[in-house]
Amino acid sequence: MSSFAHALLTALSMAFSMGWEILWALILGFALSGVVQAVVTKGEMSRLLPDASLRSIVIATALGAASSAVALARSIFRKGADFIAAMAFQFASTNLVLELGIILAVLIGWQFVAAEFAGGLIMVALLTVMLRAVMNPCRVEEARRQVERGLGGRMEGHAAMDMSISNEGSILARITSPKGFTVISHYFVMDWAMIWIDIALGLLIAGALAARVPEGFWQAFFLSADPLGSKIVGPLIGPMVAVVSFVCSIGNVPLAAVLWNGGISFGGVIAFLFADLIVLPILDIYRRYYGLRVALLLLGVSYAAMALAAYIVELIFGVARLVPQQRTAQIVEAHITWNYTTWLNLVFLGLAGLLVWRFLKTGGPEMLRMMNKPVPAEAHQHS
Repeated sequence: MSSFAHALLTALSMAFSMGWEILWALILGFALSGVVQAVVTKGEMSRLLPDASLRSIVIATALGAASSAVALARSIFRKGADFIAAMAFQFASTNLVLELGIILAVLIGWQFVAAEFAGGLIMVALLTVMLRAVMNPCRVEEARRQVERGLGGRMEGHAAMDMSISNEGSILARITSPKGFTVISHYFVMDWAMIWIDIALGLLIAGALAARVPEGFWQAFFLSADPLGSKIVGPLIGPMVAVVSFVCSIGNVPLAAVLWNGGISFGGVIAFLFADLIVLPILDIYRRYYGLRVALLLLGVSYAAMALAAYIVELIFGVARLVPQQRTAQIVEAHITWNYTTWLNLVFLGLAGLLVWRFLKTGGPEMLRMMNKPVPAEAHQHS
């Protein structure tokens, strides 16, 4: 029992240390995401994505980078958007968002940020081509019939809710207005409510693995002693580790740092990060949203696209000599000290407190209770 308690305490301690290291970046990322969502009208998204043309895919990718919800992809598809464009939007909404890049930069390094965004664009292109090949009109109609059944997923109310204020003056005026402050605070808190479980699980799993799994195991598992073999198996194994760990979005980053230090290839890290859209909870949501057959197609196509994109990124960054040679990802500090991280955390905790206070004072708790309930197809307008 004492051995188990010690292991648990060590894992929790490492998880807390990792959480402290990235806290300011998380707050900054969610605050910036709230600002962007406050000036982007979700109601226009479905009309901007009528087909799977290059223009629609580019728009879908840009809109996805300014949003963050799998359920929102279902919502815009239900309102008439093209299925493939909706999937491109969905991928961008989890892999090309600001907060992910900030956390990657803090924990692993700028090279991984560049690879994540470059690889993300490559994967969107591959995903589009592959989905065009397998999603014929019959399967799209099958998915649409399943969508019309309205089976619940996660954070349905948040996905359908439209609180943007895009038609009320300049962008700066909208952001700095009392209404803009309120909308940003609501998006900030609701995004935290949507993703905090994934972040906590990611930190706990990464802490446990970092504390208990010996380095030799990772090196053997990822074929670290064989440079070529490691590059070959990394993008294939990375998504499998993600599926088993079942952690989504930003919650994957601490574990990615552990895997990088353990010996997985550069491309393997990128494939692992991409795989947050085929983890078990998301696959179950696909099944409910689009049906089992389409869910399995999304699994197969996504896995192939993310592995191939990771190989391409590994090759490009290797030729450009941008792959880090040292495996020194910042996972934990020995103890909390009065360094720049602590000061940044205190500053951004103050910002978070201000946003939460505004949220509580402007009807936020009532709206929060609606987030896991389906809402009408018409977006909920915030007044």
